[in-house]
Amino acid sequence: MTASQTELEAELQAELQAALDRLTKLHPKLIDLGLGRTMALSEKCGSPHRHLPPVIHIAGTNGKGSVSAFLASLYEASGLRAHVYNSPHLCRFNERIRLAGKLISDTELVTILSEIEAVNDGAPITFFESTTIAAFLAFARHPADILILETGLGGKFDSTNIIEDTAVSVLTPIARDHEHFLGTDITQIAVQKAGIMRKEKPTIWAQQSPEARQGLMSEAEKLGSDIFEEGSDFSAYPSDDGSFDFIWQGEKIKMPAPALQGTHQVQNASLALAAMKIATPDAFTAAAFNGISKAKWPGRIQELRTGKLKDILGADYPLWLDGAHNAHGAAALVNTLKSLSQQKWMVIYGALNTRPPEAFLTQLKPVTSYIHTLEISDQPAALSAQELAAAATRTNIPAMPANSLVDALAKIKHTAPPETPVVICGSLYLAGHVLDENQTLPD
Repeated sequence: MTASQTELEAELQAELQAALDRLTKLHPKLIDLGLGRTMALSEKCGSPHRHLPPVIHIAGTNGKGSVSAFLASLYEASGLRAHVYNSPHLCRFNERIRLAGKLISDTELVTILSEIEAVNDGAPITFFESTTIAAFLAFARHPADILILETGLGGKFDSTNIIEDTAVSVLTPIARDHEHFLGTDITQIAVQKAGIMRKEKPTIWAQQSPEARQGLMSEAEKLGSDIFEEGSDFSAYPSDDGSFDFIWQGEKIKMPAPALQGTHQVQNASLALAAMKIATPDAFTAAAFNGISKAKWPGRIQELRTGKLKDILGADYPLWLDGAHNAHGAAALVNTLKSLSQQKWMVIYGALNTRPPEAFLTQLKPVTSYIHTLEISDQPAALSAQELAAAATRTNIPAMPANSLVDALAKIKHTAPPETPVVICGSLYLAGHVLDENQTLPD
């Protein structure tokens, strides 16, 4: 790339960031659940939500992103074009909008955001609402065979839910999260998530707690939904070599080992397979199954084998990264850490104030030898390193505040013997900072 090209790219990225910054200031609240503003803006923009490819809509507490990653990889392996909408992003906003396998370009994103700003004309609207319509505009303008659409928060009142129809809806495991918006009653949380189901249309459910299943079933019965449940209509059984058997209504199909790490990824892969089977049965082929072993989902139990931060720690220390941020996600992380190493882990931990850190740390305790805490930069809701160290101490885990990622890694290298496994975890925002600082951006 020439110097002039580099300069133009920097100018474009600055213009993009300025547009995103302006959109964050159009509503006094970061999150304000409801569909009215989103629908009004979509209609002003020509109703792109009515001109989308067939939609696989995904809601739940944990696993949404992994299911979408498996789905995208399955469709790409089958030769079909898949658009994907995820949130939040880790390093660059472009990660939220994937057009037939590629991140949306800065040029197109700047153009679409400028359209959104002009049409909205300063009216109050949240960042997620306006950028969801930006995504819909991009998806409507590029041909694809399927749209994999992940909710941001909840389901019923999530901005993505202005779509009128789905090929299939997917409900991943439901647990407590975002309690300041969704409450603490699991049944009622499930009712909110069930809002993505459509009348007399198929829906795929992960195995749920009795309380969550009760909420889902109450809504499904009102809609006459065709339900396919993990454990009864489909299931997955892992093998010692990492592969697994996918059982669909009595038929057993051998699948390759999932590319994503963690025992829970077999469940996520099976949800993706079930969704593909229902949404596009003709694409459910041996060629598509190869996508299971090629899926990518950065920041989720990801080994950092190269990069600036890895160089600080050195080749003798395994370094892993995960964005799990609630107790349910921490439990899955712990199971994976146990499978990756029999040693206790050195942990670098950062978190937001949106949930008590003790719930996460209690899960982590059995596999942790020591925690280095740090404050996530550029996050007003971040807990301080001192607050997190105090929380770890209350959980009876030895802990010490660190000034930065570099400081934490240097302390680990100075105090822990070679081969000690290290994991950085606690927040997707932290995961994004790690990938950025490590200079290994998602592509």
